Amino acid sequence: MAGCRSWLFFLTAVGAALSAAHAEIKFTIPSGKFFTYELMRETFQSDFEPLSKLYAERLYDDPMVFKCNKQSFPDLPEWLRFTQRHPYDSGFLYGTPTSPGKSFIEIYAVNKRTYQTARQILVINVMAGSSPPYQAEFFIKLREIEKVLPSPVQDEIKHDLQKLWDTEALDIVNISNALDRGGRVPLPLAGHFEGVYVKVGSEQNFSRCLLRVRMAEHRAKCAAAAGAKVKVPGGCNFCSIPSNCISWCHTELFDLSQREPTPPAPTLGSGILETGGEFDPPVSPESRDFFPDYLVTVIVPLIVALVLSLLLAYIMFGRREGVGKRDARTNQIQLYHHHTIQDNTDELRSMAGHRAVPPPLSTLPMFDSRTGARATPQPPSDSPRVPLILAQQEPYSDPLPR
Repeated sequence: MAGCRSWLFFLTAVGAALSAAHAEIKFTIPSGKFFTYELMRETFQSDFEPLSKLYAERLYDDPMVFKCNKQSFPDLPEWLRFTQRHPYDSGFLYGTPTSPGKSFIEIYAVNKRTYQTARQILVINVMAGSSPPYQAEFFIKLREIEKVLPSPVQDEIKHDLQKLWDTEALDIVNISNALDRGGRVPLPLAGHFEGVYVKVGSEQNFSRCLLRVRMAEHRAKCAAAAGAKVKVPGGCNFCSIPSNCISWCHTELFDLSQREPTPPAPTLGSGILETGGEFDPPVSPESRDFFPDYLVTVIVPLIVALVLSLLLAYIMFGRREGVGKRDARTNQIQLYHHHTIQDNTDELRSMAGHRAVPPPLSTLPMFDSRTGARATPQPPSDSPRVPLILAQQEPYSDPLPR
């Protein structure tokens, strides 16, 4: 009976793990509203090690890498983005949908310790919605995208912007990384961050503090600062956390309440051209003589090449002084010494090519390579006629041609 209960518990745990790994997570959001979904490593860790946690009470903290794509597509939808800084960090799917529709997102988690994989399906159903008429975009310099996407941090930023806007009806429209907007990669030092752009919207008009951004005085200060910190306008500093403070020179306001009138639709005709008389084809162009072009293109380069060849031949052959002239200008003693060296060299070469004596023993090894017989050592002598190495008994035959 105990064995049956153990097997029943085992099958229940396996079924729960499989159902968790292949379950579908559904979201319904309106278009124009910011969407965030956090891929937590703890959720997938329980899928990788379900039984070891129950029986052995062994808890793992494995590094994981997440890969996300639209089902049957290699990439995500154009409005959705994914970020994960490190395998020990959680991943985030974020973005703002612009049109209604349904998207099936496949999420794969790869355990870098065991190389197991888990799969999840995220269903995002986007309903038709409207964008707020008044929107403002702020730049937060001391933040990174992974640190802003968690819900508590979004609430902190939203709370400060509500005080700045002087309204509670404020929604986050979009959050984007500064690197995606053309920003520079920061130095890998403490105090350097990528920066984040946060766009919020409301049905209420801009506050007095926000309208100061459009003033010519404020723009002149930002232009004169050239990247330096600009003083916050008086009474408009609602930053409770220093890392959430906005950069006033990068603040932009968007008034979508006054939309541009749509241009009138083009007038559709009958599709038949009006009568314009008989067709008059264009006149053929006049014939052209291409011989001058041929002369300029072919003959002129050939003439230039011929002149250069003649000049090079004159330099190489025409300006040589010759052997007779050189000998006439050389000292006779030096010339005689030079001819003597040449004659002796030729004589030695002729003697070396026709000699019938074996080569010097200094060029041979100390033993015969064929018989292995070593030469008998000779007592030292000062006579120049006694060779240092005795001659071999057999005459030497040179196998190489001379």
